[in-house]
Amino acid sequence: MTVTLRSLETAVPRTVLVQPEARDVFAAQPGLTRLGQRLVRTCFDSAAIDTRHTAVAEMSATFHSDNPLFFDVDTGLLLTPSTKERNDLFTVEATTLFIEAATKALAACDGVSPADVTHVVTVSCTGFFNPGPDYKIVRALGMAASVQRYHLGFMGCYAAFPALRAAKAFCDADQDAVVLVVSAELCSLHVRTSNNPDTIMGSSLFADGAAAAVVTARDLPATGPALVLDHFETVLTPVGEDSMAWNIGDQGFEMVLDSYVPHIIDDHIVGALEPLLAHEPALAAGEYRDIRHWAIHPGGRSILDKVEAKLGLSEDQLVPARETLRNYGNMSSATVMFVLKHILDQPAAEESESICAMAFGPGLTVETGLFTKVSPELEPVSGHAGLEHALDHAARG
Repeated sequence: MTVTLRSLETAVPRTVLVQPEARDVFAAQPGLTRLGQRLVRTCFDSAAIDTRHTAVAEMSATFHSDNPLFFDVDTGLLLTPSTKERNDLFTVEATTLFIEAATKALAACDGVSPADVTHVVTVSCTGFFNPGPDYKIVRALGMAASVQRYHLGFMGCYAAFPALRAAKAFCDADQDAVVLVVSAELCSLHVRTSNNPDTIMGSSLFADGAAAAVVTARDLPATGPALVLDHFETVLTPVGEDSMAWNIGDQGFEMVLDSYVPHIIDDHIVGALEPLLAHEPALAAGEYRDIRHWAIHPGGRSILDKVEAKLGLSEDQLVPARETLRNYGNMSSATVMFVLKHILDQPAAEESESICAMAFGPGLTVETGLFTKVSPELEPVSGHAGLEHALDHAARG
């Protein structure tokens, strides 16, 4: 029985932040010291980001409100909504993204309808409400009232991995299970003006987006590339507990992102990979550089630089992560799903290709996964039988 991610789709809010324009807004805020202004310009300019998306429509230059809450476009001032006000917007806008991504993922999965879904796993660390997004998806898509629902909240940027690992466990236990995994993050709700370096760094990086995947072991027809979920592992580094954190404040959630994080990753990334690579003897023997695709969570440009240098990866292998960062910014848990979609959408060179994926979060936690991209269009046997051949090939290594 092979557990496979059969479809993966993404969704983003309509409002786009252009990085230089956002930089100028943040740098012009009253109360910034000269050092703060320099930090804003340095962080925004070195982030390797061109555009990001935000659910805060007020951040659009064309949006006008008589009672602005987050941003007054007429004065150029960033405002200070309370945590409740931010979370109220999350309740509305996150629900829209959760449902949009879920709808797209199910529509893209041939042979599966909302009525087939047995489990829904939702992920977010940027807001709370109950009945939650898992409930909203079930109701909006007309799923059975008996669907099992799970929500992974406040885990951070690595949370897509526990969600996919749970989906695999459900499918391993029940070969007829169909699991819908949906992550949606509205990080931009919590940005603010400040002289604090962590806050400035977060303002230069974080963005909003959602991703959804359908995971199952069912015998389904082939409509495109898929991912076999091979192995997952989690590792806590021996240091870094205070270097990355996500706390709730009176004026939104507060990010702690110490500049030492890239150094922690540099020191411990090889060791964090060892439990995952132990599942594949050839890879454990040091041949991990032969893995074609690397889906690295782009927590920031410096983190990607450290991973590339420490693991000896090529520039091409980091393209999916860097392009995701450039076009979308850091969307917390949803981001690595965007990277995986980038890889899935690339033309396949072989009928099965290995992917090593990883993300980092509070703790400091390193989540990793080994996947196999299977592309039935390269197999001469057509249709469903072609995908089954590719899956069998992937299972046999």
